[in-house]
Amino acid sequence: MEGGSMIATMLHLNRADCKALELKDIYSLHKIVYSLFPPKNGEGRDFLFADKGGDFHGRKILILSRRKPISPDFGEISSKEVPETFLKFDHYGFEVVLNPTRRDADTGKIVAVRGRDNLLEWFAEKTPRFGFKVFPESLQVNHAGVLTYKKNGKIRTHNTATFIGKLNVTDRQAFVKSFEEGIGRAKSFGFGLLQIVPIGINNY
Repeated sequence: MEGGSMIATMLHLNRADCKALELKDIYSLHKIVYSLFPPKNGEGRDFLFADKGGDFHGRKILILSRRKPISPDFGEISSKEVPETFLKFDHYGFEVVLNPTRRDADTGKIVAVRGRDNLLEWFAEKTPRFGFKVFPESLQVNHAGVLTYKKNGKIRTHNTATFIGKLNVTDRQAFVKSFEEGIGRAKSFGFGLLQIVPIGINNY
């Protein structure tokens, strides 16, 4: 995801859309979002998305991309360009759904990070490379658990946790890259989209 302005899109699916699309897990959601971005000249994924959940009436999916999505067969989309000035503030409120994992030093295998304290420590360790630091008293972790889905007849899982808080930008270039390219693993399954809103200095 390099070069050019970013486009923010909200995909709205009503109950009938969700039923027609057989939306039941993160893999079906993955396929729905990917269908909006046909492959282009052999290039890789140039978008991120986050499931914003829903209710009895439908579902919302937030998408950040380099190009506009095509018109969907089901649901409605609303898109707008992200202003360049949006990434020039110093403080933001944020929310990000991550796939918390680390590589085991002994086995070399990728293992899930679990437990509130472990998750908070894991996230705090990683933020410097993302170009920001988090105000510790603001940091929360919600919806920690495991997402299960079936792919090619096999049951697969992703560890998941939602981090919410307030941040201070420490490295603008790294921060912009984190916003545009996402952070962490499993981005193709709806992880890593850094959802931010600028806040004033009196709000943190």
